[in-house]
Amino acid sequence: MRILLVALALLSFPVLAQSKPAAPAPQPPKPDTSFLQIMEAQFFRSGHPRSTNFTPDAKTVFFLRNAPNTHVQSLFAFDVATGQTREFLTPEALLKGAEETLSAEEKARRERTRTRTRGFSFYAWSEDGEKLLVALSGKLYVVASASGKVTELKTGPGAITPTFSLDGTQVAYVRDNDVYRVDLATNTERRVTTGGTPEKTHGLAEFIAQEEMYRFSGYWWSPDAKALAYTESDTSGVEKLTLVDASNPEQGAQQLSYPRAGKANARVRLGVIPVTGGKTTWVSWDAEKYPYLATVTWPKNGPLTLLVQNRTQTEELLLAADVKTGRTRTLHVEKDEAWLNLDQTFPSWLEDGSGFLWYTERSGAPEVELRDSSGKLVRSLVPPEAGFQQLVGYVEKEDTLYFLGGPHTPERYLWRVQRGGKPTRVTTGGPAMEAGKMSRQGEAFIVSSEGPTSLRHTVVMKADGSRVGDIPSLAKPPPFQPRLEVRQVGKEGFWTSLVRPRNAKPGVKLPVIVEIYAGPGTTMVRQNLVEHLLSQWMADQGFLVVKLDGRGTLLKASPKDRKPKYVFAEALLEEQVAALRALAQVVPELDLNRVGITGGSHGGYMSALAVLKRPDVFKAAVAVSAVADWRDYDTHLTERFLGLPQEHPEAYEQSSLLTHVKAGSPMGKLLLIHGTADDNVFFTHALKLSDALFRAGQPHEFLPLSGMTHMVFDPAINERLWARTVGFFKEHL
Repeated sequence: MRILLVALALLSFPVLAQSKPAAPAPQPPKPDTSFLQIMEAQFFRSGHPRSTNFTPDAKTVFFLRNAPNTHVQSLFAFDVATGQTREFLTPEALLKGAEETLSAEEKARRERTRTRTRGFSFYAWSEDGEKLLVALSGKLYVVASASGKVTELKTGPGAITPTFSLDGTQVAYVRDNDVYRVDLATNTERRVTTGGTPEKTHGLAEFIAQEEMYRFSGYWWSPDAKALAYTESDTSGVEKLTLVDASNPEQGAQQLSYPRAGKANARVRLGVIPVTGGKTTWVSWDAEKYPYLATVTWPKNGPLTLLVQNRTQTEELLLAADVKTGRTRTLHVEKDEAWLNLDQTFPSWLEDGSGFLWYTERSGAPEVELRDSSGKLVRSLVPPEAGFQQLVGYVEKEDTLYFLGGPHTPERYLWRVQRGGKPTRVTTGGPAMEAGKMSRQGEAFIVSSEGPTSLRHTVVMKADGSRVGDIPSLAKPPPFQPRLEVRQVGKEGFWTSLVRPRNAKPGVKLPVIVEIYAGPGTTMVRQNLVEHLLSQWMADQGFLVVKLDGRGTLLKASPKDRKPKYVFAEALLEEQVAALRALAQVVPELDLNRVGITGGSHGGYMSALAVLKRPDVFKAAVAVSAVADWRDYDTHLTERFLGLPQEHPEAYEQSSLLTHVKAGSPMGKLLLIHGTADDNVFFTHALKLSDALFRAGQPHEFLPLSGMTHMVFDPAINERLWARTVGFFKEHL
């Protein structure tokens, strides 16, 4: 204490003989605002044109766009002839100063579609291009494209999922669990279905359809606009789970129909009803053997078509329905020993109804076939080696198919296949990730492209590749560019990405953070700037940040590697280890003695599994919204990978995190983070895992996010969450 006082005295009374001009007081370091910039600018995609679509005559491109400082989207029009852009419609013009409100059903739909914007999130054209339909704040509006006149439809409150009839004279929608329509000539609302209840909805896609099948509609117009096909989803037999947000007890409990693996699903049937109401004709198929109604389409020239799957998703039937009798005939049967992947674009019926395009993985990789109206194979249009990812369009008169994909999974381009020939690129340049849309007749395309050093850029171009003009973006440039390196490693050819600190020195070893999702068939490595901004922010804290794609994402992988049934978690984890070690062979700066791992949802599950099963490799993990036990997750996704728990209990046992929590076993450091209001991966997953760890005497940390769902959009909460994540890795690596 005495020495301290002397030192303080010396500091307080400097010796005059040695006095010098006082040095400027040290300035506190400037706060790092880059993270909040990333979040508030939605990864610098805020201000980009979204939901771009041609008008039916291809003369105009409409799109949604928000200003960078707001999440409210307005509707804009780009004139293809002049290249000029004008604001077409704003939410303020419709609301006239009122606040936007969302119904509980609309909030749930946006949760399923991962929509975070406000204002306009939807618009649609009538078939003739004369009318535009928009939804806002629970109300529907029709806009005359020529005059711009806006008419508010006289619907009851809470109308959702609206669509035009094909003749453009009516608009259908769902409210109060039934299907309604408005006759546009008289602006009169009429009820089509009756008897809908919260447990027996009419015209709404059930939870499984939205969350796992990506079928968001529950009704479809007939081509002549005289009838509607609709689903009746009966959840009365589905197990009810109680969702309670403990941080807001005054809100009470919410009962949700949630079908856990091995338990009852919603009973879904498809009916056809006249738009004037009356008797429903129910479509018949063997619903006991094929309980999943995966896809429905009613083409302009073709039958009402439905795709149904068996429960384990190893077999599906494509059926054509007789709308007068409800009887069905089989157009095609598709089978797979592991599971069948769904693509809602297919079947895609040809304009004249003479056949349809079909998606298959029968040859071990994605392929597109042309089949006639009876379902008979005509020929393959896109071969398995082409790397098909998404259909853009098919021009029948030229026998030309356009698709997105390519042989290298970190890149994606617009390709064409003419008359069964070899696929050729429409665009040039790269590396990049492209997206594209085709005009109705295939004379023009909207192509968006973003690369490792560039933000998204959207252009309108002709089929020959010539450029028409740019659709303007208001997105601000990020404050930095990621030091992104993409390479293939190892004899297996694993694709990997690496982001170094911007001040990294060659040869200096650094701890490693693995960012993971690793769902079967899901890629993480992409030639994309915005998807590595957060990686760069983490790397600048003193880490090497990597993403690793296993063999399950490779086009040339065997079906067994691409679809590791029953052992998918173990197989995917071992591939991460193999890819990491192969990367370290060519990047010596990776310190394999200090490796952490983090991810959300399935990535959260894989992160926790990594420190439980492979603590020799992964020393620390931050697991966000992790599934703890697959018996507590939904049927369609879980049973696709693991089968039914009654038939394969060993698969569920080995895949459960709870199985691998053992007293005295070595384990990496673990931080669990979970939203208390998550209705996808319930908060109980985190509670069960934390309880098992506690009972086993395994130290861990647990951070509940008060009131948060499966998505965390709040920039301030995200900032704290990621600061805590990086702090955890700094402490333990």
